[in-house]
Amino acid sequence: MKFNKSPFLVIILAALVTLQACKAKKLVQKPVVHTDTVKPAPVAVVPPPPPVQAPTPAPVEQPNYTFSNIQFEFNSGILKTDSYPILDKAAATMKLDPTVKFILKGYASAEGTDAHNMQLSIDRANAVKAYLVNSGVNTDNLTTKGYGESNPVADNTTEDGRVLNRRVEVTKAN
Repeated sequence: MKFNKSPFLVIILAALVTLQACKAKKLVQKPVVHTDTVKPAPVAVVPPPPPVQAPTPAPVEQPNYTFSNIQFEFNSGILKTDSYPILDKAAATMKLDPTVKFILKGYASAEGTDAHNMQLSIDRANAVKAYLVNSGVNTDNLTTKGYGESNPVADNTTEDGRVLNRRVEVTKAN
């Protein structure tokens, strides 16, 4: 076999030799290890915000614990139906603070004997107490007292005045 010295063959052989040489010289790069530690950026010191003050609550208005115009039928301890809304409001107000004590003051007009009017005023105060207890008011917070025909709010010589004197007043006990 004759060795052909063609330039083409020389180029191929040169390329093979060069590639082999490159493979031998190829180095694997090792990872770079940094010995310097990275310092975090300085943090600006921000002073804490001032404490938030709770808004001053508005003064709590004390409920009006005085209820009047609780009217009754003539010579009876039966409540007039006009008195029911007043008693419902009274019961709702009384239940707001179960520590408050109340006095139920019963009165009568000047018709009849003093003894009868005294008993009638006590019966009227007890009728209001029964209504309030049935509405959920604690019975221990209610005290009844009869005043008979004393302390009239109107003139007992007229029918309109006597109607106004047949009443129970509810007040806060001191």
